[in-house]
Amino acid sequence: MTEYTTVIGLEVHAELKTKTKAFCSCSTAFGSEPNTHVCPVCLGMPGALPVMNKQMVEFALRFALAVNCDIQHYSKFDRKNYYYPDLAKAYQISQFYQPIALGGHVDVNVNGETKRIGITRIHMEEDAGKLVHSGATISTSDSSAVDYNRAGVPLIEIVSEPDMRSAAEARAYMEKLRSYLQYTEVCDGKMEEGSMRCDANISIMPVGSKEYGTRAEIKNLNSFKALERAIEYEVQRQKEILEDGGHVVQETRTWDDAQGMTFSMRSKEEAHDYRYFPEPDLAPIIIDDAWIEKAKSELPELPDAKKDRLMKEKGLDEYNAELIVSDKKFAAYFDEAAKSTEDAKSVANWMLGDVSAYLNANSVTIGEFPVSPTHLGEMVNLINKGVLSSKLAKKVFAEMLKTDKAPAALVKELGLEQVSDAGAIQAMVDEVLAANPQSVADIKAGKDKAIGFLVGQIMKKSRGKANPGMVNQMIKKSILG
Repeated sequence: MTEYTTVIGLEVHAELKTKTKAFCSCSTAFGSEPNTHVCPVCLGMPGALPVMNKQMVEFALRFALAVNCDIQHYSKFDRKNYYYPDLAKAYQISQFYQPIALGGHVDVNVNGETKRIGITRIHMEEDAGKLVHSGATISTSDSSAVDYNRAGVPLIEIVSEPDMRSAAEARAYMEKLRSYLQYTEVCDGKMEEGSMRCDANISIMPVGSKEYGTRAEIKNLNSFKALERAIEYEVQRQKEILEDGGHVVQETRTWDDAQGMTFSMRSKEEAHDYRYFPEPDLAPIIIDDAWIEKAKSELPELPDAKKDRLMKEKGLDEYNAELIVSDKKFAAYFDEAAKSTEDAKSVANWMLGDVSAYLNANSVTIGEFPVSPTHLGEMVNLINKGVLSSKLAKKVFAEMLKTDKAPAALVKELGLEQVSDAGAIQAMVDEVLAANPQSVADIKAGKDKAIGFLVGQIMKKSRGKANPGMVNQMIKKSILG
């Protein structure tokens, strides 16, 4: 069997959070009744003329700067001509010859290693409408209806270099782009709503080869899981073709999530198939240095900078810092919680543990989490002061999820104060040791496992309130001196 290298490039489409469409005043609001946010411009009626949305340009400029692109002082729109039912005009207004940004990169971390993924270009374009299929997928449908609400919504397309070598790297790149889109506030990154999706170009070549293999393009992948599964399937499909002596065909394919397979849609078009020509109804975009500098000055703290700050100022390790900053609102919650305590590491542990478990179990975001960040920080303080044991903190946390009362108030209300009084604990230790002479003998004989049994007996006696650290120390001191 030949060993192969996988080569992956992604074309990521991100809907911009403008209130109106790219070239008309129709609303971009998601979830409305089909074909209610439409007008002669986005429906492609004869004689209707586009007017450029300036905020679309500002959002594209902001994101391009965030991912280290070179802003082009002169850019313009072109017409990409093709027929498809969701494209009312039979052409899409896009940027082909002179996009707004070139170059750029983001760094991703996979299995503890950092890798730089290059960005070829970023260009602006309008979205197409949406086909609503009668069946589960386009390949199993007898008919499709068209909703043009999405037609004309402004997009940026982020085209990567073919730098990714695995499905895991592609996912990490996609996740990093989403975090940058959210931090710059140009796109909400809601893949389930289609506001961020991607096309994956996948090929394989023998290890050591310098010539890329024939690529297949998988269209409209709208979840991280689907991206990984589609790449893994496609790589295996291409390997089997080559091992059987066949040739991979350059084509566009679709992903069927239910079957876990890709299916051929059509042969892959080349640029000349779209008959690109300059858009005659829109003026070129001129971006001067002053505009670029203003946009740079307005950039927020970006994910990589925030990660470095959390590592240096809060003492987080790189892995946890990466997880915290991957979502803007999650990172903002952490920053707010850390203001209430000096133990930011414990805040991170709670957020990546119990908090994340709650969010996943209930399919909610951190914005819907019922516990305020201040109360989470205050609970960490109670643990560090010895008022709460880790076990009792779980009970307090469960009650906070129901009421979001202050943790100190809940401790009193539930009678959960940890017993740290040395005299009270020593009395319980003496009583338990007297009742378990065999365990005492085992400890004297060097069998340390018996300590755990005695600690458990004292915790049971105190109903979980005794300070376990003090209990452990006092048992050893009472037996071993």
